[in-house]
Amino acid sequence: MLTLSNLKPYPGTKKNRKRVGRGIGSGTGKTCGKGQKGQKSRSGGKPHPWFEGGQMPLQRRLPKRGFTNIFKKIFEVVNLSRIDGVEGIEGEATLEVLKEKGLIKKTKAVKILGNGEISRALTIHAHHFSQSAKEKIEKAGGKAILIK
Repeated sequence: MLTLSNLKPYPGTKKNRKRVGRGIGSGTGKTCGKGQKGQKSRSGGKPHPWFEGGQMPLQRRLPKRGFTNIFKKIFEVVNLSRIDGVEGIEGEATLEVLKEKGLIKKTKAVKILGNGEISRALTIHAHHFSQSAKEKIEKAGGKAILIK
């Protein structure tokens, strides 16, 4: 019967570790199987993984191009389908109402996009509207009011 007291590893799975530096007769004495001298024979003797043997490294060969506009305005985007899907927005949808309903996180820069349809007349306040959103809001009988 197999119990914890008589468990044994499968034959061939356990291997003794290599004991280096134990005399010339062991085969791994003196230089411990590392050959003679040089960087790789030293302890910790290994260059960093991105070292290319003195060749110009990849990160220095690649061109550093492009431009990041630090003044770029990042809008928080809300689709018309999400506004239409939320209950409790009647008449006016100000930024505070949108934040209260969980459609936006910040009221700094909000853009309304025209994805989806709007079924009721709403007056929506935002910093920016897409052309299709503006058309759909006005078609439903509402207003798109820009905030400066």
